[in-house]
Amino acid sequence: MTPKTFKTTKRRSINLFNAQLTKQYLLDNHVIPLVIETTQEQVNLLSWSLNYQDLIDTHLQKEGAILFRGFEIGNIDNFEIFMTSLCDSLLDYSYGSTPRNRLKGKVYTSTEYPPNQSIPLHNEMSYTSNYPWKIAFYCVKSAEKGGATPIADSRRIFQKIDPTIRKKFQEKGIMYVRNYSNKLDLPWQKVFQTDDKATVEAYCKKAGIEFQWISNNLRTCEVCQAVIKHPQTQEMVWFNQAHLFHVSSLQPEVKNNLLAVLNEDELPRNTYYGDGKPIEDSVLEEIRHIYQQETVCFPWQSGDLLLLDNLLTAHGRQPFSGSRQVVVAMG
Repeated sequence: MTPKTFKTTKRRSINLFNAQLTKQYLLDNHVIPLVIETTQEQVNLLSWSLNYQDLIDTHLQKEGAILFRGFEIGNIDNFEIFMTSLCDSLLDYSYGSTPRNRLKGKVYTSTEYPPNQSIPLHNEMSYTSNYPWKIAFYCVKSAEKGGATPIADSRRIFQKIDPTIRKKFQEKGIMYVRNYSNKLDLPWQKVFQTDDKATVEAYCKKAGIEFQWISNNLRTCEVCQAVIKHPQTQEMVWFNQAHLFHVSSLQPEVKNNLLAVLNEDELPRNTYYGDGKPIEDSVLEEIRHIYQQETVCFPWQSGDLLLLDNLLTAHGRQPFSGSRQVVVAMG
């Protein structure tokens, strides 16, 4: 199934804070994201947003994703201030699952996977109980080719999954098992942002994460939600990374090579039902297919800012060529 692609619909002009803006959708059937674009030069997004935070929250809860286009953002500092104004606090990327680097304050690089690799759709940090409610991406520089951040509505994903499958996940939850290593995945020092084992143990105990030291390496096990009810809209959403962590997400050759030298419980990461029983490959393939059906894709323009309700909207990344800089903040 081909992802939904960019197609501009008729624009509707609005006048907010003396700035001439347009609101539009990228697709005819009004699916995400909502685009708020300024038709004037030098409209500062931070200044404008401080007067319309309730409006932004209302649209975000309804749509799940807003693309701000044509505004003046300026630099990473302003991006961080913008996110801070919308959130109670910004989150550190502690207990992360992908390589990122802190740029300044609580602004990070987007996932630093090789450019030729894609990143499947997911809700940020939904593999843990300490997840962000909002996440924003600021495109400092768009790639020469590719590099889109595809998104999908988690409410629609929930609705499309077979009710029998949904019920099983809702009742059991999802168990995430991770083995941290310099060789095959991120080391625990990078994930927990510390070299101190006692700090790691304290974090795990507070978060309800089971842990085990194996020589100098770490294994963790945590059971988390598969489905949640949005605290404000009261809508049910599909909210987990079972399809992303599961061994079936690997290329067959990679999977076979790993299982030739490792026991299943020694894999860098894997998922199970919350009671520890295996998740069927066929179930996860059906879920991946639904993600693909619901994917909406649009090309970045330098200066774009994409704001997501992380509970309502999943995101990913497409391969790209040339230099690309997209930065991230979570609240």
